[in-house]
Amino acid sequence: MSSSTRRRRYLRTAIGLAAVLVLSVVGAGAWFYHRLDSNITTFDAGGVATERPPAPVPVSPGAQVPVNVLLLGSDTRDDGNSALGGGEEGVGNSDTAILVHVYADHKHAVGVSIPRDTLVTIPSCKLADGTWSKPRNDQMFNSAFSVGLLPKGNPACTQNTVEALTGLRIDHTVVVDFKGAAAMADALGGVEACVPNDVNEYGIRLKKGLQKLSGQSAVDYLRARHGIGDNSDIGRMKRQQAFLSSMIKKVQDQGFSLPTLLPLADAATKSLTVDEGLGTAMKLVDFARSVEDVKLSDVTFVTAPWRFAGERVRLVQPDADTLWKLLREDRTLDGQVTAGTGAAASPTPTASPTAAAAPLTPEQAAAPITVVNGVGTAGLAGSGAQTLKGRGFQNVVLGANNPGKQQTEIGYDPAQKAVADQVAALFPGARTVEEPGADSVTVTLGADYQPAGATQPNSASSPSAAPTTAPSGTTPSGIPTGIAENTRGADTDPCANLTFGS
Repeated sequence: MSSSTRRRRYLRTAIGLAAVLVLSVVGAGAWFYHRLDSNITTFDAGGVATERPPAPVPVSPGAQVPVNVLLLGSDTRDDGNSALGGGEEGVGNSDTAILVHVYADHKHAVGVSIPRDTLVTIPSCKLADGTWSKPRNDQMFNSAFSVGLLPKGNPACTQNTVEALTGLRIDHTVVVDFKGAAAMADALGGVEACVPNDVNEYGIRLKKGLQKLSGQSAVDYLRARHGIGDNSDIGRMKRQQAFLSSMIKKVQDQGFSLPTLLPLADAATKSLTVDEGLGTAMKLVDFARSVEDVKLSDVTFVTAPWRFAGERVRLVQPDADTLWKLLREDRTLDGQVTAGTGAAASPTPTASPTAAAAPLTPEQAAAPITVVNGVGTAGLAGSGAQTLKGRGFQNVVLGANNPGKQQTEIGYDPAQKAVADQVAALFPGARTVEEPGADSVTVTLGADYQPAGATQPNSASSPSAAPTTAPSGTTPSGIPTGIAENTRGADTDPCANLTFGS
C-alpha cells in the first residue's frame, strides 16, 4: 500500500481536523501553499508562562511522545463575526475549550471538554502593554481568553490557565471563530447533527431531528444554550463533541481528494489563530502526518467531572485530579498503558480511582449532615449516609422522604461551604444550593444517584449471572464515575446523550 493511500485511510483523529484540511497542499501548487500561509494568524508566544509543566520525554532515542493540543472556540464579534453570532463587536470569551491528548502510540486520543463556567484560578497573564496581571481565584474559566482585552483575545492566557489546572504541558493551541465554523461546514456541504427539540428563541431557529447543518445553522447549533436540550453549557458541549465527530466522519466519507480538501483547507486556515509552532501550512502538514494513524473509533470525548455550584460549576474531586493524572502518565481513562513507544515526563504509579481526598478537619467531620431520599427507593438514604460515614463524617442523620427529585441537591448555609464541597465530591453531578440559616448540610438524593454496590443492568437481563458491583465512586471497570458518566465515543450515534441529564 502506498503512503498516499495509507494517509487517505487513516486520517481519523478529532484533533487532526484543522491539520487534515491542509494536507492537500502537498502537490497542490506553490500558489495555493502560499495562500494558506497568508491565511493563518499566530499569537504572541511571549504571553506563554515561563514556569510550565515539564515536556514529555521519549523513553528511547527516536521514540514518540504524547501531544496535547488545546482547541478553543472564540465568540468574538469582531472581524465580521457579529453577522453570525449577533451582539456588539468586541473581544469575546472562549465558550468552547477541548483539550486533546494524543497518546504516545499516536493511535489513540482523548478530547476533554472544560465547562466555560468552571471556577478556576487564572494565573498571571501578559497584557497589551507588556505587563502581567495578578493571579485571580474563583474566576470563570472562559474569562481567561478576554484578559487584557486584546483584539484577537488572549489564547496564551487560556493556555496558561489550562496548564495550571491540569499539570499538562500544552504543545499547541488553536482558536477558531464563528466564521471558521460556518465556512468549514459550508465547504463540506453540511454536517450531520441531531437537534434534540425545535428551537425558536433568541433569533435561533432549528428543527428537531437528525439533519445537515451548514453556515448560520451550524453556528447556531454549536453556540445555542437556551431553548435547546437542557439549556445548559454541559448539554452544549455534548452537541459540540457530536458535531466535531460528524465533521471528521464527513471528511472521511467524501474522500481525501483535492476537490474536497482545497476549499476546506482554505476555509479552515482563514479562521485559525494558532501558536507559532503551527504557524505555517507546512507545520500543519507535519503535525497532521504525526497523528495520521488515529482512527475515529479510537477517539474518546470526556467532559471534565463537574457539579453545579450555584450558577457556576466546580470540578468534582478526586475524579478531576484523577483524570489529569491519567493523562499526565499517558494512560487511558481506565488506567491502562497504550502500546506506545514513549512516555510522559516523570511517570508515577497511577492513583487508585477511589483515592481519598484531603482529610477532614475535626470541625468538618463533626458538621451535621441530613440525608433525604428524593426518589422513594427503599434504602437510598441509608446508602448515601453510609457513603458519608465512610468518608469520615460522624454526625449524619436521615431526613423525611421527599420524592420527585431528578438531580441530587446539596443545600448548605454559606458558613458551611467547605463542608458542602467535601460532601459534593462524593455525589458527582450534584447541584449545590446556598440556603442561608440552614442548620445542617442537607443531601437530597435524586434519580441520578447510584448507590454503592448497585446491581448493574446486565444482571437483570441474565438472572443466572452474578451481580456486578463496584466500590463507591467507581464503575465496574474501575473508571471513576465522574469520568465514566461524562464520556462519549467519537463514533457514537449523533443523537445519543445530548444533554447532561440523559
